[in-house]
Amino acid sequence: MNTPIAHTDGSPIWMDLGTHDIDAATAFYHAIFGWKFSNTGDDFGQYRMIRSNNAAIGGAMSTLIGPEGPLTEPHSPTAWGIYLATTDIETTLSRAEQAGASIVFPAMPVGELGSMGLINDPTGATIGLWEPGNFNGIEATAAPNVPVWFELVTNEFDTALNFYSTALGWTPHWMTSATSNDNMPTYTPTPPENPSIRYVINHTPAGPIAGMCEAPWLTTPMSSYWRMYVGVTDTDATITAITEQGGTLLDGPINSPFGRVATVTDPQGAAFQICSVPPKK
Repeated sequence: MNTPIAHTDGSPIWMDLGTHDIDAATAFYHAIFGWKFSNTGDDFGQYRMIRSNNAAIGGAMSTLIGPEGPLTEPHSPTAWGIYLATTDIETTLSRAEQAGASIVFPAMPVGELGSMGLINDPTGATIGLWEPGNFNGIEATAAPNVPVWFELVTNEFDTALNFYSTALGWTPHWMTSATSNDNMPTYTPTPPENPSIRYVINHTPAGPIAGMCEAPWLTTPMSSYWRMYVGVTDTDATITAITEQGGTLLDGPINSPFGRVATVTDPQGAAFQICSVPPKK
């Protein structure tokens, strides 16, 4: 039995992959991370639960299956989606809409597991919401082969910051140019003067939960997006394995205070980050 993680409101609670080739994706992620996929059956649209060492970490679904059955064309692009926690999904959806989001899917019960909704935030990023019932979301983090970080990348930073603070209760702390004794970035509730790139974390009593990165290189309006990082023991070796399995290296690897980072895609085109982390003790 895995110990549930306490997911505070506004924190990432789940991730899932929508893909046009579910079997190929299953084989790829199993080869790279050792993930195991289990089919939940017809009642849940053949949704597949993903586990790492028996801990639930995400899901996967075919974009060629719709509410009425098989489709001839994918109903959405191949991509990873992120969900944020809420204890009251109806109230959160209402607050999000009032703060400028558009509702993609209203609140929908998923059996006794919980309720989900989907929105586009005011900067164009799609983000899910999950109110737990019997299922509390991601059960493992801060280790190899599981999600270790989530962040919004946006060229409309002020709009995004206002939205996530207002609608989802974020408490932003700003990354500064100063470092701690272990050479890690430091954060402050007060915005620093003239940073080259603005970055905030959602600060909670449990520590930093998710981030928001200013992205001036995104030149198209409404082009913000969420991304997730999977922990690995060796970034370069993982890149080699990914390309050998048909994936693509998009950017990096580069060294960061948090680990060696790269941006990659799976063979179907879904992008994600990998970051080296120490083995879990």
